[in-house]
Amino acid sequence: MSKLRLLGRTTSGNVQKPMWILAELGLEHERIDIGGDFGGNDTPEYLAMNPNGRVPTLIDGETVIWESNTIVRYLAARYGGEKFAIADHARRAQAEMWMDWTLTIMHAQVTALFHASVRTPKADQDPARIAALTKGAAKVLGIIDGHLQRTGWQWIAGDDISIGDIPIGTALYRYFDRDNERPPMPQLEAYYARMCERKPYQDTVMTPYDSLIGVLPFSQQRG
Repeated sequence: MSKLRLLGRTTSGNVQKPMWILAELGLEHERIDIGGDFGGNDTPEYLAMNPNGRVPTLIDGETVIWESNTIVRYLAARYGGEKFAIADHARRAQAEMWMDWTLTIMHAQVTALFHASVRTPKADQDPARIAALTKGAAKVLGIIDGHLQRTGWQWIAGDDISIGDIPIGTALYRYFDRDNERPPMPQLEAYYARMCERKPYQDTVMTPYDSLIGVLPFSQQRG
């Protein structure tokens, strides 16, 4: 197997997704700081690999992949073995359904709340927007809480961790780490606690993000 290379900074939630599954699978790899204060994502060399100029980018021999959820899917399918390469079609579809849900539903509330209340400079913060996002985040996370309550599952797609948990978990840390107003969600809280018990999660997701405080994401800076 050629040595895997992951390009992207550790403070990026999108980079943390492949970092987490790489750690779960114990795959040897090299991670290179790209993006944010490190720069390097606007060079001709990088743009030739990832024309969006975003992180992460995964290099596996001659194969180059960008988009964090796709990288997670690739690593699981190629290197996941019995643990993450889900053979059962229905369970795999469940896991991938929740991966897509994080992009279409969860991101617009939970990640947006982090951007509005943490990454936006204090002087520019909009209390009304933060209040609306706080309610919105609680509502969408209540969907996970209800799903776990109805199914009785320990993880999002069954009783074992799967690729479906990776995008959710990377966002949950920064949600629970902040003093956000939220209603009781016992199933969600227990689910998050199970993540926190995993060393790969501790090492790759539960990490400092001080450098992001008061610093708008690149996409908002451009606007």
